[in-house]
Amino acid sequence: MEELRPISDWLPITKKELDKRGIDQLDVVIVSGDAYVDHPAFGTAVIGRIIEDEGFTVGIIPQPNWQDDLRDFKKFGKPKYFFGVTAGCMDSMVNHYTANKRLRSTDAYTPGGSSGFRPDYATTVYTKILKSIYPETPVLIGGIEASLRRVTHYDYWSDKLMPSILVDSGADLLVYGMGDQPLRDILKLLKKGVPFENLQTLNQVGFLQRADEELPKNKNWETVELVSHEDCIEDKVAFASNFKIVEVESNKWNANRITQKVGDHVLVINPPYKTMTEKEIDRSFDLPYTRLPHPKYKKRGIIPAYEMIRFSINIHRGCFGGCSFCTISAHQGKFIASRSEKSIMNELEEVVQHPEFKGYISDLGGPSANMYNMKGKDESICAKCSSPSCIHPVICNNLDTSHTSMTELYKKVDKHPLVKKAFIGSGIRYDLLVDDFNKNNEDGNHDAYIEQVVTRHVSGRLKVAPEHTSDATLRVMRKPSFKYFHKFKEKYDEICEKHHLKQQLIPYFISSHPGCEDVDMANLALETKDMGFQLEQVQDFTPTPMTVATVIYYSGVHPYTLRPVRTVKSKEEKLDQRRFFFWYKKENHSYIRKTLNQAKKPELVDKLIGETNVPTWLKEKRKSRKK
Repeated sequence: MEELRPISDWLPITKKELDKRGIDQLDVVIVSGDAYVDHPAFGTAVIGRIIEDEGFTVGIIPQPNWQDDLRDFKKFGKPKYFFGVTAGCMDSMVNHYTANKRLRSTDAYTPGGSSGFRPDYATTVYTKILKSIYPETPVLIGGIEASLRRVTHYDYWSDKLMPSILVDSGADLLVYGMGDQPLRDILKLLKKGVPFENLQTLNQVGFLQRADEELPKNKNWETVELVSHEDCIEDKVAFASNFKIVEVESNKWNANRITQKVGDHVLVINPPYKTMTEKEIDRSFDLPYTRLPHPKYKKRGIIPAYEMIRFSINIHRGCFGGCSFCTISAHQGKFIASRSEKSIMNELEEVVQHPEFKGYISDLGGPSANMYNMKGKDESICAKCSSPSCIHPVICNNLDTSHTSMTELYKKVDKHPLVKKAFIGSGIRYDLLVDDFNKNNEDGNHDAYIEQVVTRHVSGRLKVAPEHTSDATLRVMRKPSFKYFHKFKEKYDEICEKHHLKQQLIPYFISSHPGCEDVDMANLALETKDMGFQLEQVQDFTPTPMTVATVIYYSGVHPYTLRPVRTVKSKEEKLDQRRFFFWYKKENHSYIRKTLNQAKKPELVDKLIGETNVPTWLKEKRKSRKK
């Protein structure tokens, strides 16, 4: 398909493409840690298309070589307005390393899945290089790495507190969160002739200024001061107390400006924009993407992340779950921005025209699959809210959790003559579908939704994420009690039986999360064993910047209560907790037996690995293997 489209359909990434367009100097140059895929699921493409949509010329330098003579950084020359820098769709350290700090051998955002095409701490490395070559040209940083490292944060990979990424990178301005709204306003002001250094009164930006300077004036903002970076280094509890302020202000409609002293400077973080309207989010998704990787990568192999999403459609942004280990709400916000049905169906028409489309939509979802069109019944209440989650510890009475619009949308996609099946690949918040937890089911909309999903949108396995079975650990995670997973499974099994379906329910769990003890893992293994699960897909907790769980991991206290929470930290302890997931492997039996006996829980030993307690499903599995 690439050969059928002119190269001018993509944003330029080479000097040759620029020359063909007759452009001597670009207005904006974007430097990205990802390969350039012109698709709305890739932030660099979205930002580039927005810049183009505002009437500016823009070029992209994807995955530049930072280890040679830096020719990649120089190929477009100096832009008229600024350089934009992003590490890509992931924090570069999460992209590079496993939970046990082992270097990954692949990179999903690089052609051929090859690793080594971006540096550690990519945003900082790219910005320093640009500043060394073009010291007078402003650098604007954004994307998830910059967003989640905007204030003092714990860096798991260096095992230390780091200051705002603005300090180490030397960038002039930082955009946090989803950049659509601040970027459009930045561009409008630059077009009017406003100097770059005068953009510091915009929402959703951060910057450094000298400590002896007055803060930019804005009569609509109050200012909250965090504990200084230096004091955070000396006092872990002070660092934890900072996080609560940052999280609360990041999720308010009418937030305060945040400041923090860093050396002889002050970090200033302006309040976020209000959540995008339907019209605003449609505008971003309706831009003229080719929905394809740049043709330059054709001989280098597929880009795994693109392969995963090329036949998927994102229907909303944001997540009101507020899970302790997750960065989604920290970056996208807790309020949901939903696309119009018209915009979604228009994108569907583009997807089905792809020459390699075989009739299957891989995902019709979002950060959480089933939050589309959900918002407060009375938005004036939302405007005053400071809770980080709308559904923990209970579902807010003001939250409209009707699944009706999603069910109707799925049905419309289902009726498309070129669609054989549309799968829901994003994670479903099963707790929203359990009547004992969510009372908003008077009209049966939850039952209609889950029946639609199970009968029409599952590819043999439905994946959900209870994350743990221990109520104490789940409270730290900001997840509901595991008893609600049992309720959901009952409903799921009833629907499968009713429609004569043999579909698996696949639960996801996390080990070594703050608040999780070895005995909790043993109970998790036992309870899931009794339910007939032999866990295969599991995850070890990875501390990432800007999450509650990471703050607990580093500081030892919960940022909202400042009470101690125990966390396993060493590589050995983390691996040992994972052993309980794989209780059925004989090489783990010795450790499990020893650990539970030391914990004075001998009864769990026999229940978990004793031959007198082998469940029927496991006996049958063993028999089939012998055959």
